[in-house]
Amino acid sequence: MECEDTRKIQGMKTDLNLLLECLKHQMHNPFSQKEALVTIHSICQQNSNASVYFREIGGLMFVKNLAKSSDHSMVKEAALYTLGAIAEQNVYCQQTLCTSELFEDLISFLSNNDSNINLKRMSVYVILVLVSNNRIGQTLVRETGCIKVLSQLFRTILSKYELNLSDESVFQSYQLWSSVCSTLCVCVNNPQNDDNQTICCSLFLHANEWLINCMKPEIIRPLCSLIGLTLSNNTHVQKYFISVGGLDVLSQLLVKLESDSHKTLASAKLAVVVTKTVDACIADNPTFGVVLAKYHIVSKLLALLLHESLDSEEKFSIILTLGHCTEACEENQYDLFKNNGLPLMIQALTESQNEELNRAATFVLHNCKKTTEKLSLSLGEYSFDENEAEKLKDINEKEENLEEYWKKAKKILHRIKQLERERDEGHIQREEYKDSVSSMKINTQKHLHARNIGQGTKAKDKDKNQSSQPQNYKSHGVISKAYSNDDQMKTLLKNANPVNACYRESGKNKTLCKASSSYNQNLHEEKTFEKDNFASQSSDHVFKHPTPIIKNRKQRLAVTDPFTLCSDIINKEVISFLATDNCTKILKYRCSGCIAVGKSLNSRNFSKLLHSCPYQCDRHKVIVEAEDTYKSELRKSLICNKKILLTPRRRRQLSNESTTSGGIKKRRIRKNFTEEEVNYLFSGVKKMGNHWNSILWSFPFQQGRTAVDLAHKYHKLTKHQKCAAS
Repeated sequence: MECEDTRKIQGMKTDLNLLLECLKHQMHNPFSQKEALVTIHSICQQNSNASVYFREIGGLMFVKNLAKSSDHSMVKEAALYTLGAIAEQNVYCQQTLCTSELFEDLISFLSNNDSNINLKRMSVYVILVLVSNNRIGQTLVRETGCIKVLSQLFRTILSKYELNLSDESVFQSYQLWSSVCSTLCVCVNNPQNDDNQTICCSLFLHANEWLINCMKPEIIRPLCSLIGLTLSNNTHVQKYFISVGGLDVLSQLLVKLESDSHKTLASAKLAVVVTKTVDACIADNPTFGVVLAKYHIVSKLLALLLHESLDSEEKFSIILTLGHCTEACEENQYDLFKNNGLPLMIQALTESQNEELNRAATFVLHNCKKTTEKLSLSLGEYSFDENEAEKLKDINEKEENLEEYWKKAKKILHRIKQLERERDEGHIQREEYKDSVSSMKINTQKHLHARNIGQGTKAKDKDKNQSSQPQNYKSHGVISKAYSNDDQMKTLLKNANPVNACYRESGKNKTLCKASSSYNQNLHEEKTFEKDNFASQSSDHVFKHPTPIIKNRKQRLAVTDPFTLCSDIINKEVISFLATDNCTKILKYRCSGCIAVGKSLNSRNFSKLLHSCPYQCDRHKVIVEAEDTYKSELRKSLICNKKILLTPRRRRQLSNESTTSGGIKKRRIRKNFTEEEVNYLFSGVKKMGNHWNSILWSFPFQQGRTAVDLAHKYHKLTKHQKCAAS
């Protein structure tokens, strides 16, 4: 392979030497010289090292002198085209040709009236290549006066506003004018050159006339590019452009194009180009946005933003222009509110995934937020020619409209917050479930306690209960009010339960607990009968009554502390109640996919979780069935099509299934490598190394070839070559 490369390089050098000799000895044959120059150009385009070698052997300077000294225009055109192509491909060749002498020769070609349009186009092309990304070239094009010649051509090439591009002569003139515009754009920018920008200011008046009188895209696009690059990052040039009415012309043009954008797509695209130029004019001077307020540019930009055919980059340009318009102009800010611009910015911020577009939308929202208070105050500062009553009426209407816009904005912000809260929905559901279980426990304790104490009070005295009935009605009213507030209900239950109260006191002082137990029991006997009735009525339709606990009481009679006895009984009743069938069914038949909220789930562990759950809801049951169906069909298709899975273990299983069910597996047919495939293999190794899979996909090998086949073949060929060399 190395021998082939050296042969190619040697052949390239030989060809260039022969062509250069042909140029030298065929001075009286312009057709042969033109063909030789075209061949040199093609060789340099195919091989990047050819340009360097051609410069080293002196061919570059010879072609340069040939373009200057030849008497034939076709030779000059071919020589200039070859110089431009070589300089565009190689930086060293560009630096070699970038001399004041060459620029002066090009000026003479452009200034000479006898030069045809093609020769001028080739001269402009060479200037474009020498100035592009080259500050030295930008300096030389200014010092030699070449930029002034280009400006003069810009003014004089096209004389009529009505262009008929179907005419060949007019089309050639337009191509030359377009090349001049591109060259001037490179002279003022890339890199930015303030001096050249100042010189090109003289072209603004002529450009404004063309923008007013010609609405063709072939004229508007080059002019907008030239104006935008000349204005870019130069405040003095921007002020001059506005002083000559350039921003007004662009605003009027944008209004026309926006009105036509609903009819044709080309008008919408062209309106975006004009929008970028307007943005370049006001980017460094936001106060100039007042000029745009006269034409209601903000409303036009919002209408253009709703166009469906625009891509993200074009929308970014529109939103960025809106940000610069509203940065320091309150009238544009009010226009943004009036035309529902705030919801559009919020929508763009929430729906788009483009970071630049999100930053631009944030910039617009920040401008609106920063000056909202000033905007409400400045509404009363507008001057009107009518009386004061009409002024106040107009201001009030504007304030009401502004409030309506802010209400819409708040609704949209509320939607955004609601979407953010959906992430915590699972956590909230779990908290609600815990709260329901805790409230169930509290109600159960209250019900059990009231029932047990009520049975004791019934056995004592019926007359005593009848005498305490008015008090019970009062306590019933207090308890019913307490159910309306959870915190009051909890405190009331704690105070109404003498067992819990005494049990807490017994932890601190057992003597005090025993002394006050009789008093608490007597006080509770007066109030528990009606409480028992109310608790049983309110909980019968929700909970089942617990099982009787008479046996447990008989077994625990030996306990000396009655309060400890009551608390143990209540705790056992609560545990037995929570262990009933209703609770177990609720927890048992709950789908694992529904309650798995807050866990880190992915496609694998979620599928395992659903399959391990014995009870599934309808939604997750459909998901599991669909997944199983898809896996079975995929397994059948892999077996039928004889495809190979990535996992070796599964591959062996499928191969066993296919051989047992479908029969004996066929062996692959042997195919010898052709000479073309061997050449593909060696060239692929040279470019990509031992990346066999990349080589397999990069070249048209025979069907059935694998990366392993390529590797084996290459190793065999290299072994044979080594053996032959030894």
